[in-house]
Amino acid sequence: MDDIMNDISSIIGRRIHAERIMRDWSLAELAERSGVSKAMLSATERGKTSPTAALLVRIASAFGMTLSTLIARAELQGGGLLREADQPVWRDPDTGYVRRHLSPASDMPLELIRVQLPTGAKVSFPATTYAFIKQQIWLISGRLEFTEGDVVHGLEPGDCLALGAPSDCTFHALEPGADYLVALVRG
Repeated sequence: MDDIMNDISSIIGRRIHAERIMRDWSLAELAERSGVSKAMLSATERGKTSPTAALLVRIASAFGMTLSTLIARAELQGGGLLREADQPVWRDPDTGYVRRHLSPASDMPLELIRVQLPTGAKVSFPATTYAFIKQQIWLISGRLEFTEGDVVHGLEPGDCLALGAPSDCTFHALEPGADYLVALVRG
């Protein structure tokens, strides 16, 4: 069991290192942005320590991502092809929101995510979620009401919406639900 945990810690550490290098940040800059000491960051990047969830949340936030995104990126290490059967899928037990991470691991700042939202379901995200990303939403099928700050966009199949400056956002699936692609560009 310890070997498995060490392997996971090493994989997460390599992902943190790759994210930091991709942004051209020094260890000191990541330490300042995350509130995690340089010594702890260095040990984490080298896989010499098993980081806690709280520590990883602080690091992920500094990168402008969620803990789940950081872990998904770590798990997707290597290879330019991510087969459908290997794409991480997460389902929100409260709303029925299904999120499929489509993009293979790479140093490219682009991520593709497919979301299926059942009729009537609403998912909201604070503006801080969008602080370090630009995104577009392309509705594959169904109907989606997307609220961006004070602006409400009604999306029909084939519509593509480029989001503006970070603001609180809500995805609301109308009848018959919504199936959409989110394209994220970091940085």
